[in-house]
Amino acid sequence: MNSLQLDKRLDTTEQVVEEIMRIHRSLPPRPGLDEVEAATSLIQNVEKEDQAWVEAIANQRKPSDVPGELFSILQEMKKGLVRFKSKEQIREAAKLLDLETVHSLFDDFIQRASDCISSPSNGSAPPSRLPPRPPPTSLYLNEKTPARPKEMVSRDDSFVSKAKPSLYGDGFVATPRTPQVVDSTLTAGKFAGGNDGDKLSLIKLASLIEASSKKATKELNLQNKLSEQVEWLPDSIGKLSTLTSLDLSENHIVVLPNTIGGLSSLTNLDLRSNRITHLPESIGELINLVSLNLSGNQLSSLPSSFSRLLQLEELNLSCNNLPVLPESIGSLGNLKKLDVETNDIEEIPYSIGGCSSLTELRADYNKLKALPEAIGKITTLEILSVRYNNIRQLPTTMSSLSSLRELDVSFNELESVPESLCFATALVKLNVGNNFADMVSLPRSIGNLEMLEELDISNNQIRVLPESFRMLTKLRVFRAQENPLQVPPREVAEKGPQAVVQYMNDLVEQRNAKSLVVKPKKSWVQMCFFSKSNKKKQSNMEIV
Repeated sequence: MNSLQLDKRLDTTEQVVEEIMRIHRSLPPRPGLDEVEAATSLIQNVEKEDQAWVEAIANQRKPSDVPGELFSILQEMKKGLVRFKSKEQIREAAKLLDLETVHSLFDDFIQRASDCISSPSNGSAPPSRLPPRPPPTSLYLNEKTPARPKEMVSRDDSFVSKAKPSLYGDGFVATPRTPQVVDSTLTAGKFAGGNDGDKLSLIKLASLIEASSKKATKELNLQNKLSEQVEWLPDSIGKLSTLTSLDLSENHIVVLPNTIGGLSSLTNLDLRSNRITHLPESIGELINLVSLNLSGNQLSSLPSSFSRLLQLEELNLSCNNLPVLPESIGSLGNLKKLDVETNDIEEIPYSIGGCSSLTELRADYNKLKALPEAIGKITTLEILSVRYNNIRQLPTTMSSLSSLRELDVSFNELESVPESLCFATALVKLNVGNNFADMVSLPRSIGNLEMLEELDISNNQIRVLPESFRMLTKLRVFRAQENPLQVPPREVAEKGPQAVVQYMNDLVEQRNAKSLVVKPKKSWVQMCFFSKSNKKKQSNMEIV
């Protein structure tokens, strides 16, 4: 209240005008039109957002080792926190709307003051005194949305009252200011208030969405730009129908609104490193989506609408809590890269064979016990990585993977590598290491893999390499440590891959040379006798 200065003497018109402008300038900066619209939308939709939060909390899975009553108490406390935060957001929005109301009221006063000093005075009468200030149209804690004066703002975001002049601080008449729409090309940091390190509050986020909607923005990068208090997105996110790329990674988002399906032009959506527990069914409405990154969240299931993402080419579900992959994954015929590592998946569905464009499949750090035979249907597969699982054997259909270049099945429980794998002749990298006491040999026809450049068989129980190993002439990396190797000897293996290949080649040649023992030829008489005796086996000429 210090700005009122009630004891200040005002003896002239100029002093009164100056005091009027001083009071006007003492107000906090006027919120942008987008901020006002965002605050209005937030208050109108807060109940719906609360419901989404409550549903997300109710859908959380109780850990098996936690008592039901204890987990129920945790859920109720979370719901209470949601309600508390919602009221905080309402207060913040109401404060912003009240500030807009006061600015609108003061604008009217300034307009009237301008009329007073601009009217002709022939000495007949002094300028009329300003009437007492009417009460504001809303109170600070009132949750109702204050009505904005219709004569001030039009749908094209410009003042309608153009004829009346207004006062500035110097007392001169000037045209009224036009509110500015925030340029949607500004960075989130600048929109937050200045520095790139600033974080967006929910109101600021909603304002940015409004601005981006009006500017028909195509790309929006909010990576690590939202404050910790922003755990859900406003419903207005669905207005961004022209958006093609949205990055919301590295924030604290827990819930996505159903309106996310309104982003009909979206091709790239990055939601990695948040705290999302479930996805709305409306995610399936993003039919133009090409890349979706959901890694580093808390997902325990996927909606059935996932099967509608037919244009999807890259899907990252790593570092979540998924126990299974849905059968609908097989509907994604355009999918090229699938990453599901670091989950709790025990089985890859047979429908994976429907992913006929898949080139890369990563399923490391799961609980897989086997791979489906349908894996052989994916003839486009180039990279298959299933490290750190419980796989005991590979499917025989691996022979059909004619495009496979990299295979990593290390840190499993493999007992052997099937001979059929040796028909995947495009293999360049093969890692079957660290299967410990389970693997005792390599397939006899491993030499068929003539394109092989890297081979890791470390930490197994392999004693003898197959003779066909000599055919691996392109091998440049060979890891065989911690094996009880006898053929070749350990000292040879330590010299490098080509030394091993040469050793196996020399060994085979020596054996072949020793196996050919030729005895003296038989005479013509003996040969005739041999022919007459039904070609009995010759006793002095054998080829072993």
